[in-house]
Amino acid sequence: MKRKQSIDAVRWDLALRYRLIETVAWWEGRLTTNHLTQSFGISRQQASKDINSYINDYAPDNLEYDKHVKGYVPAKGFKPVFIGDSASAYLHLLNQNHERAPHIDGLALAYAHTEVLQVPDRSVRPEVLRPLLRACREGLRLECEYVSFATPAAETRLIAPHTLVYTGMRWHVRAYCEKNRDYRDFVLSRLRGEPEVLDDHSEHTREADTGWNTAVQVIIEPDSRLRPEQKAIIETDFGMHGGQLLIDTRGALVQYVLQRYQIDTNKVHAKAAAQQIVVGNLEALRPWLYP
Repeated sequence: MKRKQSIDAVRWDLALRYRLIETVAWWEGRLTTNHLTQSFGISRQQASKDINSYINDYAPDNLEYDKHVKGYVPAKGFKPVFIGDSASAYLHLLNQNHERAPHIDGLALAYAHTEVLQVPDRSVRPEVLRPLLRACREGLRLECEYVSFATPAAETRLIAPHTLVYTGMRWHVRAYCEKNRDYRDFVLSRLRGEPEVLDDHSEHTREADTGWNTAVQVIIEPDSRLRPEQKAIIETDFGMHGGQLLIDTRGALVQYVLQRYQIDTNKVHAKAAAQQIVVGNLEALRPWLYP
C-alpha cells in the first residue's frame, strides 16, 4: 500500500477541494466530479485527478466507486482526514455555496432540500473596519465616535481594541475604554464617522483583559420542571451528555452564549415546556453577566 502523505504539506486550494470531497461523500453518500467542477469551476479532468490524489495520497480506505450510482461512496471504514464529524460543516457548506451562486440551477449539492434562515446583514463600513483591524493588529489606541442607548448622540471615545467578535447576530470589538477605565464591547454598527488610529501604543492589551483571558464553562440543563421523558427529548435536541451541555468559553463571552441559547437569566417562564433549558451553574456565572 502506498504510504499516505502528510496533510500539513497540502496546498490550501487542494485542501479546500479535499474538504469538499469528504464532506459531500460522508453526508450525502455519493460524490461525483460534478461536485468539484460546479463548486470550484475546474475541469472534469482536474476534478477526477483531485479525487484520485485524495484517495491515493491521503485516504486510500475512505472511498469506493459504485458503478450503480455512478459515483464514489464512503467505504465502511471511512475516517475523515480533512474535516470533523459534525453535520454543521456540511450545512455550512450548503449555505456558503448557495449564497455564492444562488442563480445557478442544478448544482450538485442538495440545495432543494435545505433552507437557511438568513440574518439581516448589519452595516459595517470598510472605513470603520480597516482602522479597527490595524489597531488590533498593532496594539494602537483608537479615537472614534460611538452611539449607545445611554448616549444616543455620538460621543468621542478613546479605546484600545484587541479582538473582533461575531456573536451570531452582530459584530463587536472587544476594547479597553479610557472613559470607563475598563474593557468593554463596542458594536461595530454603532461606530460613526471614520475612526482614527493614534500613533501611540496602549498598555491595555488583550493579555491584560481579565474577562477575555478567564476560561469559563457554561452548564446548560433541561428545566427541572419537565417530566423525565421530556427531559430526554431536550437532552437529545441539545446533544447533552449525562443531562448537561458543557460549553467552554471566555468570561467576556458568557452573555453572548446565553443569548444564542435564548436564555434570559432574569426571567423564569411560567411554563417549563416553553423554558425547556436553564443554566445549571448560574451563580458561578453572575460575575460575567451584565447587571
